[in-house]
Amino acid sequence: MSDIEAPDLHQQRLLHVVERLRASGARKVLDLGCGSGGLLQYLLHQPQFEKLVGLELSGELLAQAKFRLEQLPQAGHGRLELICGSYTEHHPGLMGFTGAAMVETIEHIPPERLSTVEQGVFGGLRPEYLVMTTPNSEYNPLFDLADGEFRDPDHKFEWSRDRFRDWAQGVARRNGYRVRFGGIGEWHSHLGQPTQLAAFERHS
Repeated sequence: MSDIEAPDLHQQRLLHVVERLRASGARKVLDLGCGSGGLLQYLLHQPQFEKLVGLELSGELLAQAKFRLEQLPQAGHGRLELICGSYTEHHPGLMGFTGAAMVETIEHIPPERLSTVEQGVFGGLRPEYLVMTTPNSEYNPLFDLADGEFRDPDHKFEWSRDRFRDWAQGVARRNGYRVRFGGIGEWHSHLGQPTQLAAFERHS
């Protein structure tokens, strides 16, 4: 969650992604950039998801996720696995999952490295269904941000809806996916919603 967003938007985002994954029929789900485990905690409460794997580059955040999740009864019997690593790297054991999520994570990647993200996730891991969320920069004035100011100091970029759509459509086209777009949070007639979403479905 960024420094300026309300907690209720963060919860809306997580619940919306859980519902998208549930409706997709996924049983094995990757949380790419799982952070401290917020999404995984919700996913663990859904019996549909038989195997959950969180991948996180930050050792500190992964330790928080372990503390938060590993003692939950729903995490037993090998259902949950937490891995320290990057989704830009090759992970043969994580290929072919039925579902995946990338919640508020790509904006932390330098733009010049997004091709590596594409290769690692869509060319390598190739989940059947993936939900991705990222800030909608057009909405930022409603958070009292100046032009060009980001919601979080660690963000490397924040995209308009057109820019995100162009990038996601290119990723889908190059890697054998269909993509549909949506949003999360309070709607504004001109600025859209604070969070934008792309749902990728593999077709080849």
